[in-house]
Amino acid sequence: MPHQQPVVEVVTSDQHRFELIQVPARPARASLLFLPGMGVSARQYIAFGQALSRQGIETFIHEWRGIGSSSLRADRRNDWGYRELLEQDLLAALAQVQNRIDKRPLILGGHSLGSQLACLLGALRPAGCSGVLIVAGGAPYWRAFSGWMRAGLPAVFFGMPAIAALFGHYPGRRLGFAGREARGVIRDWTRSGRSGIYAPEHMTTDLEAGMQAVDQPVLGLRMADDWFVPASSLDWLLGKLGSRQVQRHHLGRESLSGPADHYRWMREPDASARCIAKWLEEYVLRNER
Repeated sequence: MPHQQPVVEVVTSDQHRFELIQVPARPARASLLFLPGMGVSARQYIAFGQALSRQGIETFIHEWRGIGSSSLRADRRNDWGYRELLEQDLLAALAQVQNRIDKRPLILGGHSLGSQLACLLGALRPAGCSGVLIVAGGAPYWRAFSGWMRAGLPAVFFGMPAIAALFGHYPGRRLGFAGREARGVIRDWTRSGRSGIYAPEHMTTDLEAGMQAVDQPVLGLRMADDWFVPASSLDWLLGKLGSRQVQRHHLGRESLSGPADHYRWMREPDASARCIAKWLEEYVLRNER
């Protein structure tokens, strides 16, 4: 689907090409590098970026390797995991954003899986941002869930890598969860779901220690009807960050036209944008003064 927003072209050291979608704000009080959920393309967050723009927040929306504007697609020959997403794509995207924002505060944020990778990017560059934003996100660790999800997730976390190995990629669209995902991404995601620890394949950086070094303000924005991410899942992820300035906010259905679930906020983003702008003013910008 075409869009009218400006883009920033990114080329990584392994020649992967993709675009950041830029949603400017005039004037901009701060900038946000925002990471999508698993299987969700950058363009689906444009309305969110436009709502933030009205609050004076400029947004750069990342594109995952294998989706949308990415030059790659996952298959048996093309595989990657968290290492490539972090060390190749996200560090390159972060550098492009930092070159464009002058001295404005920069927030790292994301939705769902993107919120986890935002925290991991903060672990790689703990001094490289002014705040961390988690929207409808949390850790997939099975012990952070209850009921049927706690009972069923271990089987899911063993089954998904097997399916990805069989097909050469994870066929999420056919199976009703996520998109066309690389085998390595599924292995790394399910490993964190089984263990509760972020230790991706082929990475030597201690990401757990790096997250403890993140001491900037953090906002965990949870959707009240989001059964994908219960409060305990958000708490597990927040507990990995070293910040003493952690704010939690639950967005209820009174702010939306229906249930405050995992995705509705993307279509009706104004309430989320107002909450983020309030946190920005009260915590992030106050720290910068």
